[in-house]
Amino acid sequence: MLAAWFGGSAEGAPDTGIWMAAREAGTFSSPWLIEATEEPHWNPVLFRYSEQVIGLCFKVGHKISQWRTMVVQSTDGGRTWTKSRELVPGDLGGRGPVKNKMIRLSDGSILAPASLETDVWTAFVDRSVDEGGHWIRSKDICIPQSGYLPQQEITGSGIPVTEQSFAGRGVIQPSLWESAPGNVHMLLRSSEGRVFRSDSEDYGQSWCPAYATGLPNNNSGLDLVRMEDGRLVLACNPVAENWGRRSPISLLTSDDNGIHWDKLLDMETGQGEFSYPAVIAEGRRIHVTYTYKREAVAYWCLELDGFK
Repeated sequence: MLAAWFGGSAEGAPDTGIWMAAREAGTFSSPWLIEATEEPHWNPVLFRYSEQVIGLCFKVGHKISQWRTMVVQSTDGGRTWTKSRELVPGDLGGRGPVKNKMIRLSDGSILAPASLETDVWTAFVDRSVDEGGHWIRSKDICIPQSGYLPQQEITGSGIPVTEQSFAGRGVIQPSLWESAPGNVHMLLRSSEGRVFRSDSEDYGQSWCPAYATGLPNNNSGLDLVRMEDGRLVLACNPVAENWGRRSPISLLTSDDNGIHWDKLLDMETGQGEFSYPAVIAEGRRIHVTYTYKREAVAYWCLELDGFK
């Protein structure tokens, strides 16, 4: 098991770097540094291309609206990595995965869930049919103008990110799943107090406009995974307030492809921030990580056979 995160004196500080730890025999190793320069580093995303090749994408830049997506690869289980290079040369703003994992579709293509944080937040998907050598960008995925709430003034949030993160409105940081060959879906973080969704019927090449679900969202990250039996497991902060509190952090499940959801459990309910989860599946088991009070990374392993 590999876990990756960015760490430093504060989010957006130039001393942040990409760190990693490995879990073997039930214990995580001491972390080691993958990359650090004099620019802020953000949002590492791991992906296994094959039994031999693991990829790691991450963002670099002083402004979220202009960060670059870098990529490294490992052929020895994450012990050593290639020199970083730009995923899409010359891009500024966010090609490739922005926070959540990429997925491989039934036709063999790879989808990367992406987004832009400029004047209006928008999502999109990058698609590769040559194992990440080249990427084809979808059109933007947006909330129709009629779907926005009245503009809210945000003050005193205490979240250490750049100003455009508060000026923007819309959807970012998708999480993807494929329900049937070619039918791909995403859930999205939003500024509207609800999780939004979009769907594709052509292997992620085109997407419908984003629409609201009944799931609350606090304008913080989420992630989901589709189990072997088709069940969806979602990790999120179920708080219906733009820039709302980041507690509790919970697991929800759906047996009907994300139409209805039931709470499985709260992983944390106390004071403080518990946020930016990542979740993967292994048979009937799920593995979850999330930020613990911006001080550490929490890890859970759950067997779902004991839950209804």
